Amino acid sequence: MTAGTVSPVAPTASTPPPSGSGRSRRTREALAAYGFLSPWIVGMLLLTIGPMLYSLYLSFTRYNLMTPAQWVGLDNYVRMFTADPRYLASVSVTLRYVAISVPLLLVVSLLVAMVLNKGMAFLSGYRAAFYLPSLIASSVAIAVLWRQVFGQDGIVNAALALVGIEGGSWIGNPDTALSTLVVLHVWSFGSTMIIFLAGLRQVPKEYYEAAAVDGAGAVRRFVHITLPMITPLIFFNLLLSTVNAFQAFTPAYVISGGEGGPLDSTLFYTLYLYQRGFANLEMGYASAMAWALVVVLALFTAGLFASARFWVHYGDER
Repeated sequence: MTAGTVSPVAPTASTPPPSGSGRSRRTREALAAYGFLSPWIVGMLLLTIGPMLYSLYLSFTRYNLMTPAQWVGLDNYVRMFTADPRYLASVSVTLRYVAISVPLLLVVSLLVAMVLNKGMAFLSGYRAAFYLPSLIASSVAIAVLWRQVFGQDGIVNAALALVGIEGGSWIGNPDTALSTLVVLHVWSFGSTMIIFLAGLRQVPKEYYEAAAVDGAGAVRRFVHITLPMITPLIFFNLLLSTVNAFQAFTPAYVISGGEGGPLDSTLFYTLYLYQRGFANLEMGYASAMAWALVVVLALFTAGLFASARFWVHYGDER
């Protein structure tokens, strides 16, 4: 090597790549990511967002599937609240169903979870047995079975007859028809119970031992240790159970024969929406009902999240 010649410096691992190649790599990675996400994005646009926006447009029209939609503005929404007594009846039935069935579901789920948390034998078998109803409770077959169980000649009346009590049709009585659907909803407590059971098993036993040393009884340990520790799970189950209860349809449709009877005592909101949309072909009115339900669920969810900071306690809080 002659004097004055500068030898080339070999690139090292710490030498940054040219800026152009770095941007090109990031671009390729982004394109690959969007390529993998494209089926989901297309499905979301075509099967979810698109139909939702179209139904929002239909809610301001009069549309019967046979003729072009006619713009009517807010007439559908005004008619719902001022000129449709059956709509108000469906709202009342649904609110009563939610207000009764959801708290009962949470209480029963938590009680069963606490019993199973005691460490009994064959725990996995009990968990599977209790979880099974939640998988099949919303099926048509179970709704048909429920109609037979609470019918005039059903199992419930047969059991009552053994003790000398003569019962009528629980399904056909306006005073008890809704209660049968509440019982069906509470019977499907399995999935909620599994979530509570998982949370109970995460509560440190040292807390209970320290409380027992201080003389706290079972009730005080439950109120001051168990409940605060599982409030995130209560929040989660309350939200999902309420949303599912508002959207209940199959049991009411099958048990009432699609009419919501007797005397509209089981006329759920979704059942009346179905009647308006598919029986009467009032798709514009049904779309308005659907969006009213969306708004109610959104307000409930927002209110629940707003209240969570007052009663939901997370483990990482100080």
